[in-house]
Amino acid sequence: MAEKLIAVCGPTASGKTSFAIRLAQKLDGEVISMDSMQIYRRMQIGTAAPTVEEMQGVPHHMVGIVEPSEAFSCADYAARAEECIRDITARGKMPILCGGTGLYLDSLLRVSAFSEAEGSAEIRADLQAFAETEGAEALHNRLAAVDPKAAAAIHPNNVRRVIRALEMYESTGVTKTEWDRRSIAIEPKYDAKIAVLDFCDRERLYGRIDRRVDLMLEDGLEAEVRALYDDGLLDSCYVAAQAIGYKEFIPYLTGECTLAEAADQVRLSSRRYAKRQLTWFRRYTDALWLYPDAEGEPLKSADALAAETIETWKKDGFL
Repeated sequence: MAEKLIAVCGPTASGKTSFAIRLAQKLDGEVISMDSMQIYRRMQIGTAAPTVEEMQGVPHHMVGIVEPSEAFSCADYAARAEECIRDITARGKMPILCGGTGLYLDSLLRVSAFSEAEGSAEIRADLQAFAETEGAEALHNRLAAVDPKAAAAIHPNNVRRVIRALEMYESTGVTKTEWDRRSIAIEPKYDAKIAVLDFCDRERLYGRIDRRVDLMLEDGLEAEVRALYDDGLLDSCYVAAQAIGYKEFIPYLTGECTLAEAADQVRLSSRRYAKRQLTWFRRYTDALWLYPDAEGEPLKSADALAAETIETWKKDGFL
C-alpha cells in the first residue's frame, strides 16, 4: 500500500505555514518544507522560513539544510524529502509537505520514466559550455528544434532546465515531452492529497504580500541580504542568489536605487511569482481548493481551514 502524505500548496503569503501546522497538530503530523529557497541556511527572513515560535512544537524538515553556495536540484530534493517521508511514516506520523515550489511536489509525486535511462555528464558539460559561449537563447533554440512542446514550457533563461531537457533527448533519442508522457503511466509512489490555498479577492492576497515585505524589513531583511552579498553569496553563479527578496536588493547595495525602491521591486516580483504559482497549481485537477476569504464571510482562520480539510478527506476515506 502506498504511503499517505498531504501537500499544502498556494501562492506566497497565502497562509500555508500556519495552515500546515494546524493540520499537523490535528493529525499527529510533521511538516516537510517544499520551498526551493528555504532549504538554504542564512536566508530565513527573506524566504519566510518558520521560526521556532511559529512552528508551535511541530517538527519541521528540509529547512536550512544546505549552504547558499551549494547546488541543490529537484532530484536532490526528492531524495532527501523521501527519506523524511519514510522516517515520519515509520514513526506513525503523517507527512505534510508545505510550500509553493510546484516542481518539488512534482518530483515527489510523479515518478520519472527517465530514471530508467542514464543521463550523460559529458553531454551535460557540452551543453553548459554551449550555453556559456553561444548564449541562453541559442541553447533554447536547440531545444525548440527537437522538442517544441518542452521549449514552450521552459523559459530561455532557465538554462538548467533547458540543459536537462536537451540531455534527456541527446542521451536517449527520446524527447522530454515523451518521457513525461511515459511517466504519467507509472504507478504513483504515494497516496497523496493536495490542498491549495487561494484568495477570491486577488487584491487581498497582494495586500498580504505587501505586509509580509514590510515585516521582513522590520525583522532585519536588509542586514540578512547585506551579509550574503558581502560574502559573495549573491553572485549570479549561485542558485540561491535568484531568490525573490534577495536579488532585488543588489541594486540598492551597489547604490543604484533606494531601499524603498528595492522593497517595491520585491513586492512586484512577489506578486508576479504568486500568479505563476497559481497557474502551476491549477494543473492539480484533483486538489482541494480552499478560499479563506469566501464572499460575505469573515476571513477563515488556519484552524477553521484545517477542520474543513479534515472533514472533507474523512468523507472520501483518506483519513
